[in-house]
Amino acid sequence: MPHPSNPAPRTARLDALFGTPAFAVAFAVICNCLWGSAFPFIKLGYRLFAIDAADTASILCFAGVRFMLGGLLVLLASLLLEGRLPAVPRGKVLAECCALGLWQTTTQYAFYYAAVALLTGAFGGILNSTQSFLGVILAHFLYRSDRMTPAKALGCAVGFGGVLVATIGNHGSGSGWGIFCMMAATVIFTISGPWNKSVTRKADSFMVCCINLGLGGLALLVLGLAMGGSLAPQSPMGIPVLLYLAFVSGAGYVLWALLMKNNPVSRISVFGLVNPVVNVLLSALLNGEPLFEWQYLAALALVCVGIWLVNRRGKEVRA
Repeated sequence: MPHPSNPAPRTARLDALFGTPAFAVAFAVICNCLWGSAFPFIKLGYRLFAIDAADTASILCFAGVRFMLGGLLVLLASLLLEGRLPAVPRGKVLAECCALGLWQTTTQYAFYYAAVALLTGAFGGILNSTQSFLGVILAHFLYRSDRMTPAKALGCAVGFGGVLVATIGNHGSGSGWGIFCMMAATVIFTISGPWNKSVTRKADSFMVCCINLGLGGLALLVLGLAMGGSLAPQSPMGIPVLLYLAFVSGAGYVLWALLMKNNPVSRISVFGLVNPVVNVLLSALLNGEPLFEWQYLAALALVCVGIWLVNRRGKEVRA
């Protein structure tokens, strides 16, 4: 019988919880709601910190501080959920965790934050939503137990139709460079999913997240400072917004890593459809972008139908 102080039973219970389909669906929705709020809150943060769209150096500083704070929150989450600080991996596994952080956080978000400064929330959301479909397609080629089915294909099509409905007449405009940056960030995120899934099977999920955010954020901050960037709030609301974004990073990455560890990729990838809907709604509320209520009611209905279709299949075998 394990010692009472042994964290293994807690970890096993946590894995069992995140591997339960009903809870996996709920956590995937929550995770994507958090991530959907990030785009409009980042744009709000740019205003509160007086960061110009062309000030790439300060944009990188803003991103770096956010992710470093997110990494600290991951350590706190480990203490609360597992009753301990996560074990630090060694050797090749540690090197792989560091490489993942530089890829998934530093590289992805260097592109993502540049795109946020150049695109409207609605248009950026439509581009970013493609990660849901890329994830399902990629899983088809990587995992024999996670193949594309007619239900998945139809569900993705219906869900993406909902995303399109949500942005009709609202997509705004953006520079070609902004579009490129968002698509690059989306592709990097999609490729990172299976890699993250693999790494969390070799090391503690919380430590993987902490290294991912902490090291990735530090690299962004150092790069931004080296380019002459700075970070100073111009409004008292600047700090709470930055802290909320750090919470989104920490909570979102912990949830996503645990979901990736314990579920087939396609089961949770499709819930990225929720992301752009939340994105567009909050962009209207926080940043004054236009909102047509009938479109979003229809979009939400289509997204829910798409999610149901993708998950309408028999009992799955884990990848």
